[in-house]
Amino acid sequence: MKTMARIALLLGLIVMIALVVREGAQSIASLLSHAGALLLLLVPLHVVPLLLDVMGWRLLIPGRSRIRALFFIASIREAINRLLPVANIGGELVGVHLLTREGISGTAAATSVIVEVLLFLFAQYLFLTLGIACLLNTTGSIRATGALLTAVAGGLPVILLLAWLLRSGLFIRAIERMASRMLSSNGPSSVTNQLARLDTAIRELTSARGRLARTIVWQLAALTGGCSETWLALRWLGHPLSLAGAVALESFTLAARSLIFVAPAGLGVQEAGLIGVGHALGLGSDVAMALSLAKRMREILFGLPALAAWQWTTRAKAR
Repeated sequence: MKTMARIALLLGLIVMIALVVREGAQSIASLLSHAGALLLLLVPLHVVPLLLDVMGWRLLIPGRSRIRALFFIASIREAINRLLPVANIGGELVGVHLLTREGISGTAAATSVIVEVLLFLFAQYLFLTLGIACLLNTTGSIRATGALLTAVAGGLPVILLLAWLLRSGLFIRAIERMASRMLSSNGPSSVTNQLARLDTAIRELTSARGRLARTIVWQLAALTGGCSETWLALRWLGHPLSLAGAVALESFTLAARSLIFVAPAGLGVQEAGLIGVGHALGLGSDVAMALSLAKRMREILFGLPALAAWQWTTRAKAR
């Protein structure tokens, strides 16, 4: 997995550099220079969508979890997935570990993260559907969205299948059987018991439909709030876009990064998505690349302090 992640990271960097060169490094630099220090405001602005997302996650955790602690953990989860070559899953594993430090049982912590990720996929699906509607409204062309509508229609059965596998317990039981075979020669193990408890906890949580629905509402609010980053960045770059256009750009970019999750930090994927959808919205490829670099600047400036804090707390706990 590490080798695959490194290869994907290298390929992503190559694609990104090639796109910058092709679209004109000087033109992209000129656009970023036009926006100047205003782009730094994207860093504190990101607190809003992340906090909204945390409010949804909180509903899936038993007891009264501190928002400040969950925000800290969510920042680390996001920073790991966005900045490190972990194929967008390492942050969830670290999130479970950090949540147990807050007094949450390992089963409850893992359950909350697993269900939250599944719900986020569904929220992204709804958000992408909204993005297609916005793209159709902005461009007025059904031809531009026909293939996208087909892709979205094909994605829903996959999400529903994942939900059914978790809700029915088939997925966890399959892992439990694999663990039993692997550990049978080593005598009794607590792994299968832990998986059985996880299965029960997931089924109990997924039966609480009211909590799940409220979590999705919070997640949709977070996704919509994140569009302000795209809308403001484009205004500062000198190429303003309507709110509907910003929703279309943001939704397709996130969908592309989720679909090709093996690409660390979505390198190359984000850029290609912005260029493709940006073209349909009348944005030049150089503008799309400048927007992507502005977004990555925000990810770095927001994520590096979170990673540093994570390392500091980990070392402090080890002493």
